[in-house]
This record gives sequence, structure tokens and C-alpha cells, in this order.
Amino acid sequence: MTESTRADSANVTFLEQTLWQQFRAVEAPGDFVHCWLALQCHYIAGACVGVVVLGEPGSGPFAPVAVWPAGESPPRDLTATTEKCLREQRPIAREGPSRQLALPIEVDGEVCGVVAIGIEGEEGDTRSLLWRLRWGSAWLETLLRRQQGQDDERQKQRTVLAFDFIGLVLEQPSFAGACSALVSELSLRMAADPVSIGFIEKGHMKLRALSHSAQFGARMGFVRHLESAMEEAADQQTVIQCPLPSSWDYRVVRAHEELLASHKAGSVLTLPLQVDKEVVGAVTVERQGDTAFSDDEVELLDSAVSVLGPILYLQRRDDRSIWYKLFDAIRMQTVRLFGPHYLGRKIASLVLVVLVALFSVLTGEYRVTSPAIVEGLVQRALVAPYDGYIKSQMARAGDVVTEGQLIATLDDQDLALERIRWRTKARQSLAEYDQALARQERSTANIIRAERDQAEAQVQLLDLQLARSQIHAPFTGILVAGDLSQKVGAAVRRGEELFRLAPLEDHRVILKVDEGDIMDIRVGQTGFLRLSALADRVLAYEVTLITSIAEQEEGRNYFRVEAVLHDDATRLRPGMQGVAKTQVDDRLVIGIWSEKLIDWLRLFVWTWWP
Repeated sequence: MTESTRADSANVTFLEQTLWQQFRAVEAPGDFVHCWLALQCHYIAGACVGVVVLGEPGSGPFAPVAVWPAGESPPRDLTATTEKCLREQRPIAREGPSRQLALPIEVDGEVCGVVAIGIEGEEGDTRSLLWRLRWGSAWLETLLRRQQGQDDERQKQRTVLAFDFIGLVLEQPSFAGACSALVSELSLRMAADPVSIGFIEKGHMKLRALSHSAQFGARMGFVRHLESAMEEAADQQTVIQCPLPSSWDYRVVRAHEELLASHKAGSVLTLPLQVDKEVVGAVTVERQGDTAFSDDEVELLDSAVSVLGPILYLQRRDDRSIWYKLFDAIRMQTVRLFGPHYLGRKIASLVLVVLVALFSVLTGEYRVTSPAIVEGLVQRALVAPYDGYIKSQMARAGDVVTEGQLIATLDDQDLALERIRWRTKARQSLAEYDQALARQERSTANIIRAERDQAEAQVQLLDLQLARSQIHAPFTGILVAGDLSQKVGAAVRRGEELFRLAPLEDHRVILKVDEGDIMDIRVGQTGFLRLSALADRVLAYEVTLITSIAEQEEGRNYFRVEAVLHDDATRLRPGMQGVAKTQVDDRLVIGIWSEKLIDWLRLFVWTWWP
């Protein structure tokens, strides 16, 4: 000890001996702090008041644990000094007629509390008094470390027990087996019998397992008292022990008292099983004799049960039949939908109901959409009149030509020479015919006349072919096909197409309707066409012909449907493409949107259905 503690035993006063005896005899932490504060104030000369404030390390809240002299309240100025020390976490010394010393109590670098002492008079140096207070605070640090070690040990025991129970429950193949194994193990660990567990079913508690007992259905009174006690704890959502300890808050224990009386037990403890702050069951532990459950045992069981509750709840839910799971899921969703909370679910459900009601009556115009191309109403093919060679070209595809305009010519040199030959032969036959008549050779004259007629016919034929060597436009229109600019001098055969001519004003529309939509198309239906080249205009048309032969293009089958335009089409040109929408009828909007998907599903199911 220091000099002020009077190490010489001959000088120890009776008061000091009494304080030290009390200090050595105390067991409770609060009494320990009171005795320590009294000794500390006794050894500090002039100490008139003292207070010890303790709380959770680092965070608090902090509250006075001991005040000296006992039964008095610390003065306001000492309280202010204590609060300043807590706030600044450093020793505080205030000088004056009434000095005040405040020292933070630290454990592992975190402030756990403050000891503050008020001193009257000027006896002793403030620095030495502060050091003496620091040396004495080592007793409090030792106390706090010991309490922390005890808390850690209790936490370790709770954790080990919880993991043991979790492993025991999870290794069971069924919910009933898990409950039976749990209550039997609790009975052995806690020296209690019986231990029971129950779960809420249809609003009432139902006993599911009893320690060391496989059958308990015949013991109706026994079971009824257990279930009543469990319901009592579940209704209050708290742990109930009977007889009720004096340090606990008030609880209704009527059912537990009846349980004690009927089972002739010494004490009973019921712990609710909770999942998401909702009580789903309870565990009841009974103990014979006068040995009640200690606070440590209650805390140990409460921590274990709080972990086991969700696990047992999930096992119970998974062990049910599929129909019960379905019914429970529907019930839960119904409760969430019409009960409190879950505002987002309610809004989504309301929107869904409104949409269903709206789509049940809302109709729209159903239209078949298809690609479309503009063609001439009549197309004239201009072909080669005979076998020959291309001499020249005056127009090609895309050019507008007028009626009678020269488009191309064929080489007629061979035809002209052939005409001269036959013309010469006709004149020669005419001279021979005159000579035969002069000689009165009628038979010879007839033969020569036939040869002359043949020559005249050949000349006429060659004249016709020479006239056809010039290809003219039969009417005013636009060339939709044919380009001979790269074929001048090339040979062509008789009947080979050289050009295709379409009128300028008369057009038709070819719709490429998908095979899935062709059954909705009828002759006489109308629609609207929007072309890529004239995107600012919508052209009306009417269906006039539906072909019965499907064609394939880009991996899909389609039918050609012909339509005539009703609007002025002076700006149209054959070959323009766009999108056509043929009006069918009025249908539900939801049916219009889902028709393609439904048809695909039908075909898919039909394909894979055995």
C-alpha cells in the first residue's frame, strides 16, 4: 500500500478493518463497487462525496452504480464533471474550494465508466490524488474484466448448446423425430422431466412431442394442461416461469399454476418459439422438487430456443403434404393481401384487377399486318419477234415511255438481204411466167406462177419481220423490267422477254399474308397501306383475290393476296414496298395481343404431346 493507506498494521483503525472485511466478503458486483468506493474515499484525504458510473463499453448507456455516502445523490457539479469526463474520455480535475476529480475507467481501450470524487480542503496535491485514484481504479478494471470473462463464458455455453441442438434437429429425417429428439435432449441437459413442445395449428396450441414418451394421446388431462400453459406464454409472447421470481415483471401464470398442481411439479418454465416476431409454438420444461430455474438457465434456454424456432418451423412446413402446402400458401397470400402491411402487394393486386376488368370489356379493331408491294394492274411483256441480235436500246427499266415510242431495235441486215433475194426471185418468176404464156405452156406457167406467189409471200413475211425489228411501246407506261445496255450485239431467241411494261396510273397491291393469318382474310375486306417511299401517306385498298397456293420466302410460308387501291395513286411506281394492315373485325384487345402466343403454344403442345 501507499503511505496514505497506513501499511503498518498497528495504525489500522477499526473503520478500515470493517471496510476491508466487507470488501473481501462481497460477491455481487454492485456491492463490490459500493465497498470499493467507500474504501477509496476513505483513503483520499478530504473526500466528501463519490460516484461510480458504469455502462456498456464504448456505447453506454451509463448510469450511477454506487454513490458515497450511501443513500445520497451526487451534487450537480460533480454530475457535470462526470458527464464531461465521459464525453471527452480523459481525466478531469477542477480546482477550487471544492475540488473534483474524475477518471475514466477503460478496458481494452474502451471507456466502461467513470469514477468521480469531490474533495473539500486543500490537503494533498491534485496530481498525487489523481494518481492514487488511478491506482485504486485497477480494482474496478479487474471487476469489469472478470464480468466480461463470465459473460463470454456464458455466451460460449449458449453458442455450444445452440449448435448441439441444431445438429441434433437437422440430423433427424422428419419433423416428429426432430421434436422427440429435442425434448429428450433438453430433459437430459437441464435435469428436467417432462419436457414438451407444441405448435400452433388452426389457432390453437397442439402438443407435438413429450420427453421419453412416444404415445401421449390417451393422457388427455395431462396434455390439456400442457397446451394451456403453452398458449398462455404464446398469448403474452414472453418467457413464463412459475413460481414467478420476484425480480421478474408481472405475468399471467394461471395456466402454469394449474399445470404445477396437476403434475405435482416444483417449477415450470415455458419459452415461446418465434419466427419473424410471430409465435408459432412453445417449449415447456418442468422440474421436480424445490430447485427452480436460475437466471442463467433461463437465458441459456431462451437463446437456444430462439435459434431452434425457425428451423423447426421450416421442418414442420416441409413435412406437410403438397395439398396442405398449397392451401397454406393460398391462405398466407390471402392474409397478406387483405391484412395489414404489404402496401405494394395490395397496389399491384388492385392494378391487376383493374387491368383484368378492363381487358374483359375493352375491344379493338383486329388487323392483319403483312408486307406489301405495288405492281401494275396490267403488265405487257415485250419479246423478241425472231432470232437475231440486239442492235440498239433507247430505254430501260425505270424509264417512262409513251405510246409508240421506240424502245429498242434488232439487227435487220440479214433480213434485208433475204428480202432482196426473194424480191429478185419474184421478178424472175414473173418473166418466166410471161414466156410460158407466150409459148402456150399452161402447165409450166402454172408452176412458175406458184413459185412467184411463194416469193411474194416470203417478201411480205420479211417486210413484217423488218417492221418488228423496231420495238415500240404499245401504251404509255413505265418499264418495270428490262435493261439491254449491256447486251448490245448479243443474240436473242424468238419469244425471249426483253422488256416488261406497266401502266402509270392503274396499280394493284400484292399482300404477302402469313399462313397463320390467311384464314382471317376475305375478299372485299378493306385496309390501309403505308409505303416506305410515301411514309407520309396512308392509302386505302380493297382485297380482290386470294390465291390458294403458298409461296416461301425468307424461311416462312405466305399467300399472295391481290388488292386494288381506292386513293389517287399518281405518285406510285411499280415495285414500291411497304406494310399493309387489313381490317378483319372487332375483338378483345387482350385476345389481339395474345393470339400469336396462344397459337404458338397450341402448336408446341400438339407437337410434343404423345
